[in-house]
Parts: sequence; structure tokens; C-alpha cells
Amino acid sequence: MVKVILEDVSKSFGSSKVVNDLNLTVNDKEFVTLLGPSGCGKTTTLRCIAGLETVDSGKIMVDDQVVNDKSPQDRDVAMVFQNYALYPFMTVRDNITFPLRIHKVPKDKVERKLRDVSEMLHITHLLPRKPKQLSGGEQQRVAVGRALVRDPKLFLLDEPFSNLDAKLRIETRSEIKSLQKGLGITTIFVTHDQAEAMALADRIAVMNQGSLQQIGTPDETYGKPANVMVAQFLGSPAMNVLNARFVKPDTIIIKDGVDVAVRRPEASKLASLSGVDEIRVGFRPEDAEFEIGGQDGIPAEVRVEEPSGTHMLLTLEASASLDQVKVVMPPGFAPRLGTKGRIRVREGKLNIFDAKSGDRVE
Repeated sequence: MVKVILEDVSKSFGSSKVVNDLNLTVNDKEFVTLLGPSGCGKTTTLRCIAGLETVDSGKIMVDDQVVNDKSPQDRDVAMVFQNYALYPFMTVRDNITFPLRIHKVPKDKVERKLRDVSEMLHITHLLPRKPKQLSGGEQQRVAVGRALVRDPKLFLLDEPFSNLDAKLRIETRSEIKSLQKGLGITTIFVTHDQAEAMALADRIAVMNQGSLQQIGTPDETYGKPANVMVAQFLGSPAMNVLNARFVKPDTIIIKDGVDVAVRRPEASKLASLSGVDEIRVGFRPEDAEFEIGGQDGIPAEVRVEEPSGTHMLLTLEASASLDQVKVVMPPGFAPRLGTKGRIRVREGKLNIFDAKSGDRVE
């Protein structure tokens, strides 16, 4: 069983603390994505696991063994880098087999592993070529092949799709997910692309400023974000978050006195905020609707229309707060700019956050 455990791991570069007391468990055969904005510490975390960076404090355990003092080659992990790091003077064949040859693996086993990996990745026809003769997607497959040929305990990927165009990214991530499930290799994948994380991961670990904000399944992190940062980082477009206050267990007030009645389960959440006045409320664009001439909900005015074919994305100005609010409507719904109406949030879809900490209120 290959399980990865990080206990209170910290890493600094000079006076800048990049990873801050990180606790994280990746289970056997699990696909976990480290997700967050640039500079949040996700790549540094991956490099610490691989042994390419030395932690300042804390423990890293792989397969129930502390690996803090082990060199990268002794950790039995394979890593695919953002730039693929292929040897330009070697053929694809030599790039893939290089890890085996330096460990003096018998030639017949090298050839067998090369055949298995190249067939699995559909790159057998590329074996005589050199990296400069390959497309970005082909180079990415070669980098994966070089990592997998060793039968590693742990598979680490650092934004391997960033150099691919949009269509190829979608195709390749499907192949990686299928490959990982078929091989059953414990995998940690770094990305700043939330759509990529949602599509690939068994669980997503959202990081910000070196700290873990939330870890959970894609449905958990998207549907019940732990705080405002997670709520607004996951989703495209992001969750709408408005400042508000509440005056009784079943009513919140958006700025300037606009009452928004809420029903269970939101009412029970508000009841737990005894003595608290200021809150923040959030809802996904697809969990709200804009009704022209409606009587209930948040008054708003159409500012921007963005048709996509499958839906119409409206940018609305909430007249009570002057905040920009995004709402997803059916295709063909195209009110004129300046049209006034009401935003109504579907029952059970309102998220409530503490105004000071930003944490979710359960």
C-alpha cells in the first residue's frame, strides 16, 4: 500500500514561508490534485515530496517510511515536469529507457518495459525521433512514459499540460486519468486550473499562501466550500459573494435594506450565528435566476450578456450593493442591456460565510 502523509511540513526560502505547517494524507491508489493560485506553495510541496527540496520542519512519509533524509533516487517516485525535461540529443527510445539503463536493468527487461509503455501510450512509432521532432502532446506522452517505465511507487505531475492547446489538454487529461486508474498508481497532480482539477481528481487539496484551505471530493469542494477563498477560486465563473447582515433566523439583508427571505437549511445556519450581525452570502451563477419584473429577490440590472451556445451568462449589477453578480440563464434568454429585474437564489443553494474569518457557517 503506497500512502503519502505530510505532517506539519514547512518550507521557507529566505524570509518567505512558502509552505506553512501543511498536513495532508494521500491514500493508496488515490489521485489527489494540489490546486491554488500561483505562489500558493503547491509546486514546492510536490518538490518536497520528490526530495528535490529539503523541508525545514515536519515529516514526509511514503509507504509508512519517513523519507525526509532520503535522496530523490531512493524515494522510488517518478515526476513529470512542466517543461517535460527531455534530453534533446537522445531519441524517444533512449529518453524512455534512460532511468532503467542507469540502474543497469538487464537489456531484455528494458526492451520489454519499453514495448509495454510505448504501446500503452501509443508512441511506438515515435521511438526513433528526437524531442525537437515531436509536438507538445507527443513530448508530454514521452515524459509520462519515462516516468512510468520504472514502475514507481508514487507518480508526481507538475502542471504537465500547461504547454498544450485547449483541445489537446482536454484529450490528454482524459488519457492520464484512464491511465492512472488502470495502473493504480498513487498520484499527486499540481495545477492552477480548477476545471482540470475537477475533471481529474478523486480529491482536491486547495492551497493558498502556503496553507491548506480544504481537501475533499470535487463535489464537496465545489458545493460546500470551506471559506470564501475556495468558493471564489473554484468555478468558472466564480461564486457570487455579497456582504449582508441578518436580523432574524429566516431573513438576511443585502446592503441598503433589501430583504432576502431564506428557508431551511439556510435558516438553521443563521440561527447558529447568535450575536453576529455581519455575514457574507454566496451562490453559484447556475444556482440563481434573473426574473424580469419579479417581486422577490435582489434587485438588479443587466450590464453584460455573454452567449455560449449552451447557456447565456448575464453580468448584473445588484442595485442594493452595486456588486457585479453573474447568473447563468438558458440559451436564447437575451434581455436588453439596462433591463431591470430580480435575482432569485434557488432554495438550498445559499452559502453563508462569517464576515470576519471568511469561513463557512455550517
